Amino acid sequence: MTENTTKQPKAQKLVGVKGMNDILPPDSAQWEWLEAQVRGLMARYAYRNVRLPIVEPTALFVRGLGEVTDIVEKEMYSFEDRLNGEQLTLRPEGTAGLVRAVVEHNLLYEGGKRLYYMGPMFRHERPQRGRYRQFHQIGAEVLGFGGPEVDAELILLANDLWKELGLKDVRLELNSLGQPDERKAHRAALITHFEQYAELLDEDGKRRLHSNPLRILDTKNPAMAPVVESAPKLLDFLGEASLAHFNAVKAILDGNGIAYRINPRLVRGMDYYNLTVFEFITDSLGSQGTICGGGRYDYLVEQVGGKPAPAVGWALGVERVLELVKEQGEALAPLAPDVYAIIPDTSALPVAMQTLQALRAAGVSAQMHAGTGEGMGSMKSQFKKADASGAAYGLIFGADELARGEVTVKALRDGQGAQRTERLDAVAQWATSLQSS
Repeated sequence: MTENTTKQPKAQKLVGVKGMNDILPPDSAQWEWLEAQVRGLMARYAYRNVRLPIVEPTALFVRGLGEVTDIVEKEMYSFEDRLNGEQLTLRPEGTAGLVRAVVEHNLLYEGGKRLYYMGPMFRHERPQRGRYRQFHQIGAEVLGFGGPEVDAELILLANDLWKELGLKDVRLELNSLGQPDERKAHRAALITHFEQYAELLDEDGKRRLHSNPLRILDTKNPAMAPVVESAPKLLDFLGEASLAHFNAVKAILDGNGIAYRINPRLVRGMDYYNLTVFEFITDSLGSQGTICGGGRYDYLVEQVGGKPAPAVGWALGVERVLELVKEQGEALAPLAPDVYAIIPDTSALPVAMQTLQALRAAGVSAQMHAGTGEGMGSMKSQFKKADASGAAYGLIFGADELARGEVTVKALRDGQGAQRTERLDAVAQWATSLQSS
């Protein structure tokens, strides 16, 4: 009888979906830092966090964003749930889902709300710098307040965030989309204008001419720039109330020293906006220059089935903001433990791990050297790993020191490798005194 020696085929290596990226150390530390800055700032503005599902009913986005938008027409990841036939979509943006949650849970019953969210969004598009199939947004939304002061507050909030992150050369562009009747009159004028130049419109422009001509103003096609530039301006169609709202927003920004440029061609990509719209833009990221955009959307709550309620908000692209931080800001120091435990022999493990637990309980970051299953490795290799960890100190749990109830402390960052001993029962007190000094 012969033994079967046939080799099993090697499993094929699986890789992630293109445009859906892993965020690994040390880069993940930058994400944690940004999120911490956002949480601190949102708390100072009294905004509260909401956490929303990644999957929503497809109808939410079709109804909320508009059928004639790039997102709904070309970019959504939509599918039918095989269990019950529901039409579902991976969320392409956060506002519609947040409004759905506010309506579903009747959050406005007790009055207006200031909310914010963080998380991944999904759009099926060609991955490029600053634009991915799974990307991340941070959004701030105010619901239940119709005054221009909350429009301005949200702009001030974003502007404060750029300061917190050390970003420079971020400019604010501002516009007003007015109200539906004003947009209807402007829409008719736009159609008339673009019909005169129909032969100059690209395929998207021709398709949107009668369904959503306002979106033609947002074209990135340079060949259409002269036609767009000569188109009627929505600001010229605004009534007294819309102009008063816009002027009040500008007055608050002026009073707070916030520079801005009026851009009459600024529209935004979703159908739900009205009145104030704005974008924060940089020239440091090439064509992906918008890092934050938003505006007022007073009709979306009603569109998703709630009682009419005003609302305004913005969302920023995390990947783009972090790219800008790398371009302009100071690099974050890599995360490193305070101490690294060097353990010559496995017999020292119980005492070493007890000491490290005491350090961690005292708020000290401690990393333990781990063996290979065949011992702890040479002292030389352990010191190399201790140095590579970035730790400020090595703790050496040698047999002689342990016999005396002590541990050797070796400085790894002073250039001289100074050593001293500390009693095991006092090492946590020593380490915390270093942190406070």
